[in-house]
Amino acid sequence: MLFTTYEFMGFMAVLLLAYYLVPKKCQWALLLAASYVFYFIAGADYLIYILVTTLTVYFAACRIERNAERQAVYLKEHKAELSKEEKKAYKETQKRVRLRWLVGCLLLNLGILAAVKYANFFISNVNGILSAFGSRQQLSFFSLALPMGISFYTFQAIGYLIDVYRGTVSAEKNPFRFALFVSFFPQLIQGPISRFGDLSKTLFEKHRFDAKTFCYGLQRVLWGYFKKMVVADRILAGVRTIVGDAGAYEGAYVLVGMLFYTIELYADFTGGIDITIGIAQTMGITVQENFNLPYFSKSLKEYWRRWHISMCSWFRDYIFYPVSISKPMQRFTKFSKKRFGEKVGRRLPMYVSSFTVWLATGVWHGASWNFIVWGLGNWAVLMASEELEPLYERFHKRFGARGRIYNVFQMGRTFLLVCCLNLFDCYASIGETFGAFASMFGASNWKVLWDGSLLGLGLSMLDYWILGAGVLLMLVVSLLRRNGGSVRERIGRQVYPLRFAIWYGLFLAVLLMGAYGIGYDASQFIYNQF
Repeated sequence: MLFTTYEFMGFMAVLLLAYYLVPKKCQWALLLAASYVFYFIAGADYLIYILVTTLTVYFAACRIERNAERQAVYLKEHKAELSKEEKKAYKETQKRVRLRWLVGCLLLNLGILAAVKYANFFISNVNGILSAFGSRQQLSFFSLALPMGISFYTFQAIGYLIDVYRGTVSAEKNPFRFALFVSFFPQLIQGPISRFGDLSKTLFEKHRFDAKTFCYGLQRVLWGYFKKMVVADRILAGVRTIVGDAGAYEGAYVLVGMLFYTIELYADFTGGIDITIGIAQTMGITVQENFNLPYFSKSLKEYWRRWHISMCSWFRDYIFYPVSISKPMQRFTKFSKKRFGEKVGRRLPMYVSSFTVWLATGVWHGASWNFIVWGLGNWAVLMASEELEPLYERFHKRFGARGRIYNVFQMGRTFLLVCCLNLFDCYASIGETFGAFASMFGASNWKVLWDGSLLGLGLSMLDYWILGAGVLLMLVVSLLRRNGGSVRERIGRQVYPLRFAIWYGLFLAVLLMGAYGIGYDASQFIYNQF
């Protein structure tokens, strides 16, 4: 049941009506029931996966916290009779107990994720190796369905478990409330990956109907539908045509395709997040922002601070930092400093930790070598930029490369770099991706950009006009946000006729210009596959 279906709209209408009619203390329970109904409709077989994750993480978190509490009580009661060494030994013993619960639960849930998402990728590579060595023996593939949003809810639950282990949040004692945190349905399709300490502040609260908050939520949903259905689903036809026949669409077409895909990805993903945040807001629930104007970034490093914020912060907090301060990394740091000198020895561990993060990021995005190379490509650019930073500074000082024009140049450069890296998300193989990329530099078909050939990509002239208007509107809204904060609040301060004209006009745009699929089943959101 996707956001863009009649069924979902009917589901939301019934839920919102019931949400504000039931007793306030029952609202979170209603959301839990609705979330499981939503997930059941998506696939009844998927329920076992989310139930296993919910129950195992809940139980492990309770055991970890109970152990920590018992440790605190024991040390307090035996404070006078225990020596410093005995206290230290007791703490280490109890810490190992908690660590076993943590690692066991992580292995179970990451193992489930690996089995359903990566098992066939692993088998495919093993079969390729066997064939390369002349073996006729081939491993059989699994027929496991990939549950909707499994990466999102698994990482969200794991993040909670690690936070409990670290003592940054208290374990939720009510298993049903925790089940709602894991399964909250607006986030299941494509995130964001919420933290328990943030989402729980409003998820379990009692909410009275507030007209302003409700309308703001609906407005955010409408804006998300515009980006998804008017822009993303319309430009998708051109992307599919170009990448679907890499041999026929080379050179200039690749440039068009990567620009189209980058626009589609932004409109699709941010549109879905707008719908998620807006749905939550209609019920008084605050879900964290996941984007902060990423295409205004002046570097790839800044881009990844603005794009998919919840994912990037998750990898930073739960992979980069732990790897950086781990004992093996500390030993590697000492070895590097001794072998290569203080400067190099201090930087090498950071590069290894970053490599681990970007390898994991690529694997998280999909079971494909394309995604792995995409992740490592981001890592290579980021590390090269880090090394060249002193050179950039000297260049800026000498030539005075500052100001608005240079800022625009940096934004354009970063945007094109992101477009090039996105090619790995488009084509079927690494070879096809590099072949398409190389074809742009020896292209002799640049005339297709103006001779009408682009009308053969499945898009009519009307489609291009609508896309141009849609992209321009997204740019204007982004500029207004960049210069003046919330656009909804600025519109809300206008006179009623103008407010009505803006929102009714946007509604008509979605209704009349949305690229509807058969039976009003628009293309599924890109990040649903993750």
